[in-house]
Amino acid sequence: MTNREFFTAVINGTFNEEVIAHAQDAIEKLDARNAKRSSTPSKTQRENEPIKQAIVDFVRSQENAVTASEIAQGVEISTQKSSALCRQLVASEILAVADAKIKGKGTVKVYSIAQ
Repeated sequence: MTNREFFTAVINGTFNEEVIAHAQDAIEKLDARNAKRSSTPSKTQRENEPIKQAIVDFVRSQENAVTASEIAQGVEISTQKSSALCRQLVASEILAVADAKIKGKGTVKVYSIAQ
């Protein structure tokens, strides 16, 4: 059965065994494609892995917890990217996050190695 025949049958309300089998086959293909996509890291995720490691190394080398902007300067990336990658590292429980009051900036998030 072609997709055109399938959709025509659905529009007409014709639900026979062939239509149901085609729908089940299409769902299985979607599930397989989605499973493969979710298990394969994207190009950006692969590019970010060495940057994440550099962030961890930088934070580990510091005596105190550091802000995303300090990490950005130390690793030579933008503050926005630093903040986003730090959130991912916190979600992975590699980094820990806390709030700290910094004069002139107010309350900011600071990152340290998770215990």
